Amino acid sequence: MAATPFTSFNFAVEIVPDGASSPLVSAAFAECDGLEMGMDVKTIREGGSNDRQVRLAGPATFGQLTLKRGMTAASLQLWKWMADSVADPGLRAQAEVVLYAADGSTERARVVLERCLPVKLKVPALNAKDGGVAVEELQLAYECFTVKAGG
Repeated sequence: MAATPFTSFNFAVEIVPDGASSPLVSAAFAECDGLEMGMDVKTIREGGSNDRQVRLAGPATFGQLTLKRGMTAASLQLWKWMADSVADPGLRAQAEVVLYAADGSTERARVVLERCLPVKLKVPALNAKDGGVAVEELQLAYECFTVKAGG
């Protein structure tokens, strides 16, 4: 039996700052991008061995998470967290991105981001002629992440 691929449209993001007992935000994000891990590779050439090169694993590198959502009066917790992080640069949070099945309730996987730091919070562009939804953008730096199976 073939495994069903994950969908990309049913997800939730939970951000819990250090010392808090509940997630920081209650609204859903419309976009989530930047869950990535890479590895720096060092190449060494051996003298006399012209037909090959040695590849050594270097340190792991991690991306920067970008989250977008419609801005509301009830969503100002992110702005307070950003201000708190500016005042106390040691303040960190744990974030979890939960991937749900197409039914919207069955948890398929969970990505746990460790020691998150808000690095950019952007007010949406304002344009009187547009008439669109004001979308705020949050960028988080994280030190590492793990992926856990759902359920």
